[in-house]
Amino acid sequence: MPSIAKRIIDAKVLFLRKTVMPLFLVVACPLVVILMWYTLTQLGGSIQKLSTLFLENGATSTIYSIWNPVFYGTPTAWKIIGCFAAFELFLMRVVPGKTFKGPVTPEGNVPVYKANGVACYFITLLAFYLCSYKFQLFSPTIIFDNLGGIFGALSIFSIFFCMFLYLKGRYAPSTTDCGTTGNIIFDFYWGTELYPRILGWDIKMFTNCRLGMMSWGIMLISYAAKQHELYGLSDAMLVSVALQLIYITKFFLWETGYLGSLDIMHDRAGFYICWGVLVWLPCVYTSPSMYLVHHPHNLGTPLALTIFLIGFSGILINYLADRQRQYVRAKNGKCKIWGKTPEITVAKYTTEKGEEKESILLSSGWWGIARHFHYIPEIVAAFAWSVPALFTNFAPYFYVSFLTVLLMERAMRDDVRCAKKYGKDWERYCEKVPYKIIPYIF
Repeated sequence: MPSIAKRIIDAKVLFLRKTVMPLFLVVACPLVVILMWYTLTQLGGSIQKLSTLFLENGATSTIYSIWNPVFYGTPTAWKIIGCFAAFELFLMRVVPGKTFKGPVTPEGNVPVYKANGVACYFITLLAFYLCSYKFQLFSPTIIFDNLGGIFGALSIFSIFFCMFLYLKGRYAPSTTDCGTTGNIIFDFYWGTELYPRILGWDIKMFTNCRLGMMSWGIMLISYAAKQHELYGLSDAMLVSVALQLIYITKFFLWETGYLGSLDIMHDRAGFYICWGVLVWLPCVYTSPSMYLVHHPHNLGTPLALTIFLIGFSGILINYLADRQRQYVRAKNGKCKIWGKTPEITVAKYTTEKGEEKESILLSSGWWGIARHFHYIPEIVAAFAWSVPALFTNFAPYFYVSFLTVLLMERAMRDDVRCAKKYGKDWERYCEKVPYKIIPYIF
């Protein structure tokens, strides 16, 4: 029997992890988004200037003056969000695509998707170009010009949307992969349903892929258009935007692989994921280019080309690593990688329904370097599209710093999940690939 002191400590830790931390993030994350937007667009990206405002006017007064004008969004912002969401829902439904089955869930369910991400992505980019430049229905700078209102509206919408998902998971779940812990705060934060669907639309694919990732590309184009309007287009902006658009293209080429990632397989549709992709992603992930709008640095051809090649190499290696693992699993290990028969571990596991299943764990090629080596080129790519901002301010590097922490935490969380899922087979795999991300270090 554990001691009373240990039980008290465990209870406090559980309370912090399940209640205090989720509640803090639900409150703090919208505030960070608005402060980041204001700092990058109104204060030249200077955190020092923001700190000065807090010191001179007080925290409450400063936050109120920044957030109040955009708290509820603006009519234009709501129209932009509504039209974009409706357009992406339309594309998900009507654009042809092959049927793709996701990994089996803990409850034994198999999610089914329509793999039409690449076509939807290019149609979205083309539609934005035609509507803004060709037919001049709106200015290409419309997103940047309404950015504060968009983030305010997205925050409000996403909170209510997550409330809806919480209730849906409790009372009208789409599958048996659902449930609650009895802690309303944690259930709202983490989600109550793994694969919610509404009228045939998969919510995770819609929020993560079609609103989050799709909006990333459109926002970059609007930022570049704004810089071009104000100062002319700099090579720093060109490199930053080009690398991100290539990365987003890579994402949609690999979209079916993403649908088998930790985000989709394990994380439920709650505040953590849905608010993150609907609000945090459009603000934080685009922040380096948002900063560059008012910082038209000219890097010069040699430096710009060097940064671009480093970033492109990171994106390419990241894609090749993900594709390599998919290929080996699709061929059931009966193939060649890097000219050799792949080294694999057949890991067995049992679903919550008691069904015996198997997974192939690759331990050669890119996956022989480290268990999550593909995170390194992803961080390198993110740094490459941030570094054109140079080093006057830290703000453009918030994203790559956040990404590094996120991926390190994800690697550890995935290891814990796999150890629990595969047991001794995971131990055998780790003996073959002993490092999480960086060989000989971590």
